[in-house]
Amino acid sequence: MNLPEFGRFFLPGPTEVHPEILQAMLRPMIPHRGEDMASLLKQVDQPLREIFRTSRQIVIGTGPATAFMELAARSGVRRRALSLVSGAFGERFASIVASTGKEVIRLEVPYGGTVEPDMLHDAVGRSDVDAVTLVHSETATGALAPLDALAAVVHDFEDVMLLVDGVTSVAASPVETDGWKLDFVFAGAQKSLALPPGLAFGAASDRMTERAQALPGKGTFTDISAYQKAAAAFQPTNTPAIPLLFALDAQCRRIEAEGGVEARWRRHEEMRKTVERWTEGPGAELGVCFLPAEERRSWSVSCLRVPPGKSGLQVANAMKTRGWTIGAGYGPLKETTIRIGHMGDHTVDELVELLHVLEEVVA
Repeated sequence: MNLPEFGRFFLPGPTEVHPEILQAMLRPMIPHRGEDMASLLKQVDQPLREIFRTSRQIVIGTGPATAFMELAARSGVRRRALSLVSGAFGERFASIVASTGKEVIRLEVPYGGTVEPDMLHDAVGRSDVDAVTLVHSETATGALAPLDALAAVVHDFEDVMLLVDGVTSVAASPVETDGWKLDFVFAGAQKSLALPPGLAFGAASDRMTERAQALPGKGTFTDISAYQKAAAAFQPTNTPAIPLLFALDAQCRRIEAEGGVEARWRRHEEMRKTVERWTEGPGAELGVCFLPAEERRSWSVSCLRVPPGKSGLQVANAMKTRGWTIGAGYGPLKETTIRIGHMGDHTVDELVELLHVLEEVVA
């Protein structure tokens, strides 16, 4: 099979997978119980803790990150949650909490914006909630919430859990699970970790584990305690996607070779800055600008407004005819924006080349 040239697929997920990672998946199968599996899970244990910036166990599930979004709702919300909604994935989180039979109060801001600490403090103070759900990096809008400041607000309220979707922020920008005292943060394989889709990762605090043990209706696939019990023995809860675990092991080694997760953060930050500089120069001349405000822009996905008279879908399709893949806008932003997923193993040089082509297409 002839693989296409790497470095031209900038969808905001699934992310392009490096050939080395694809090659790692070709290893023969191993038993999903026993020493071989324990050895594999031990190998990725410490690297994952470093990526999540935590001393806690990292639980791994076979499935999409949405499964761990439901796990957060079933294992972390006792009765009522305040859900921060600034885009389609914040709305998904709120809807999943509601689908589990818990009450939901939505704190909404316009797409492209973020909930700020004073807004959150006011909302929690008058809502009688026992959990807050939020999306750190909103893939639909490219907005990055001030997670450290929001976490500090939640800590002002006793017995309120903070449940965080870190799907496009973990491994791309700072997420200090222990330092910010996040009760549960989860991510998916197919974003900044640049693996094929099909794995979810999460880290839970002791107090979330304690709450989960007392909650009814956690189900089987969405019970944090079951994942933690398996992780403690370096075993999966069920038959896992073994080739994806091989890929994870290979990617952990690549991250270490790059200089660790902080080096990965710096590369992602430089890619964000590269898009910012482009929008201040050639992009500005063409009428292209960021949707989120400065200081609230994701390090892994840039959501850009297209000029009047242009369609985000048309621009994305035109890029595809030239051999480049980007995302059109998501949901209500489909026609007015495009999204560039500069995450995973992409480089600044590849991004610069993409922006040159984008400039031609928009012009």
